[in-house]
Amino acid sequence: MSSSSINKKMKKPSKSISYPSLPYDLVLSCLARIPRSYYLSLTLVSKNFQSLLASPELYKTRSLLGRTESCLYVCLRLDTHSNPCWFTLYLKQHKKKNSTGNLLVPIPSPKFSSPQWSSIVAVDSTIYEIGGLIDETRSSRVSILDCRYHTWHEAPSMQAARHSPAANFLDGKIYVAGGGEEENSLNWMEVFDPKIQTWESLPSSGAEICTSKVYQSTKVDEKIYMYGLNGMAYDPKEGTCEAVEWMPWFASFCCVIDNLAYWYKDGEFIWCDTKVNVWRSLKGLEGLPKFVSYSCVKLADYGGNMMVLWDRYAPGSKYKEKVIWCAEIELKRCNNEEVLGKVKWFDAVLTVPKSYEFVRVLVATV
Repeated sequence: MSSSSINKKMKKPSKSISYPSLPYDLVLSCLARIPRSYYLSLTLVSKNFQSLLASPELYKTRSLLGRTESCLYVCLRLDTHSNPCWFTLYLKQHKKKNSTGNLLVPIPSPKFSSPQWSSIVAVDSTIYEIGGLIDETRSSRVSILDCRYHTWHEAPSMQAARHSPAANFLDGKIYVAGGGEEENSLNWMEVFDPKIQTWESLPSSGAEICTSKVYQSTKVDEKIYMYGLNGMAYDPKEGTCEAVEWMPWFASFCCVIDNLAYWYKDGEFIWCDTKVNVWRSLKGLEGLPKFVSYSCVKLADYGGNMMVLWDRYAPGSKYKEKVIWCAEIELKRCNNEEVLGKVKWFDAVLTVPKSYEFVRVLVATV
């Protein structure tokens, strides 16, 4: 569904809405400068505020003023047989004593059945869920989470049904590869243009390098790196593929920030310049709790900072529950051999069953 179609469904506030002594455009400009974490409280002011805070005009103004924010989203499977549940990080403005008050709060999940082994990718203020298995069958379905209003919509389906595809957003388009029925197929890779909502097949010159199975992928230096049985780098501008060797920073538990790869391994955070592939320890991090050996650690690029999520058993739960913790780390590259990390905050943000599964953590811009 196009953004214009989405906007038509939103009720546009009347220009006749009056605010004492303030023109409509000025009120819109003022609200656009307020952090989104205040919006829930502002909806209680009046119905007029509710309409204005739900308007596409507000988010357009936020973008024009450069007031967009990075918003963390987490997808979890709380039960083996249930659909994934979605959460977003709520940053509390007024901190509690000995606690930030920051929490992972639930948002609506899609009403339709969610696929397993889909690919999830953030595109500006939206999150795309692509392909996967539905009733043990490959799917071509594409769903969109609009992070402004936390609503779900269907998008045009892919040309091919895919299981565990690799999806990356680069230069305004989504590139999806692998996961099809046959290796070396003509539709091994296809690209989606969110502006015109259309899919297009790309030349299959990479299929013979990587095969139809793609286990991990990431984007670095305007290229998409993918690994299946072999590795390849795809250059969208040139439309060419080249074989590459496996490098550990492409693992799914790494994240790439400003072309530096970060990895939590063997009890420490390490980083490497992707051009030289030399790993070094991340310095600083004073005050960050030590992780236990069984912790599931996830990293994400949070507007240039690194967001870290990890878990540990909840105290007093008799190993029946776990607590997910979150920390925001500010990164500063001092030179070619040193990066400093400064812990801005950390806190427990959600309690989950011990058997939960981390599906994905990613960041949208709203």
